[in-house]
Amino acid sequence: MSFLVLSGIDKRFGSVVAVDNLTLEVAQGEVVALIGPSGCGKTTTLRIISGLERADAGRVFLRGKDVTSLPPEARAVGLVFQSYALFPHLTVEKNVAYGLRRMPRRERSHRAKELLQLVGLEEHGGRRPHQLSQGQKQRVALARALAPQPNVLLLDEPLAALDAALRTSLRSELKHMLHQLGVTALYVTHDQAEALALADRLAVMRAGVLEQEGPPERVYMRPESPFVARFLGRANIWPARVTEVRDGQAQVDAGGETFTAPAGQMRTGDKAYLFSRPEDVQPGSGIPFQVERAEYQGDRWEVQARRGELEVLVYVARDTLLGAEVQLSFPPSSFQLLPRESDR
Repeated sequence: MSFLVLSGIDKRFGSVVAVDNLTLEVAQGEVVALIGPSGCGKTTTLRIISGLERADAGRVFLRGKDVTSLPPEARAVGLVFQSYALFPHLTVEKNVAYGLRRMPRRERSHRAKELLQLVGLEEHGGRRPHQLSQGQKQRVALARALAPQPNVLLLDEPLAALDAALRTSLRSELKHMLHQLGVTALYVTHDQAEALALADRLAVMRAGVLEQEGPPERVYMRPESPFVARFLGRANIWPARVTEVRDGQAQVDAGGETFTAPAGQMRTGDKAYLFSRPEDVQPGSGIPFQVERAEYQGDRWEVQARRGELEVLVYVARDTLLGAEVQLSFPPSSFQLLPRESDR
């Protein structure tokens, strides 16, 4: 049985559709990243799960119980926000223990110290929030959310306010901590790298609709729509037409060039998008392309090249001069055909 279930959730604000018939299941101990562009309904979905917003239609189930009509305090849900929302007048330990007020004082203190040790702040319990770094404040916010042992932990862009290096460090710590504790979590972010690194499963939203969900590697390598392909990482997407299908392979015309790709469900004459990732394009031999841009990215160069109507991104190990010609090959396994109608 799924630990958290959203069934047919609808939410509108006036004429704006925030969430549209959303159905999603999260298993116990699973970390699901809810990703998508700004305004796609991610935060509204979290607020509906927590009880801070009431859905116009649909049901929310936690541990098999319908909690749709329950207030936030009756759902046992932990919340971690980008803003931390720590109480400035309380010590770090008392901030962590804030949600344990019904617990005897000694047990409350023991639980708070236990959580501070877990997040590496056991020596900071007597400090005030203003005496902490941004990363330490986020750890305190996480410890406070975990202290009451919530049914599910909801995290809304918790690392967005941190600098890049600290964000990378904390996301590794957070992933280890969530799995160590066996916490069921729904993690909202628009940072694709963060989602890929943290989550057991991705759920990609667009305009309130769940566009695709699945393990991170599968969603990244096998997107089901041009939107998902473009949103999750860099992508080469060309309008194309299937000219022949034989033995599971399709001959495809794109920009006047012929390529071979796995046919999937495509048939001869179908219009499609021919999709590949830059890392799957092989430089060194094949079709000549003219280099238009080369951008240094530390461990590699990202090269943008063109041949007629075809524009391609490819990663190379060293600089390729602007205006130079680069030979590129496209193994059939590097391609995927996406139906045109999926590009809504």
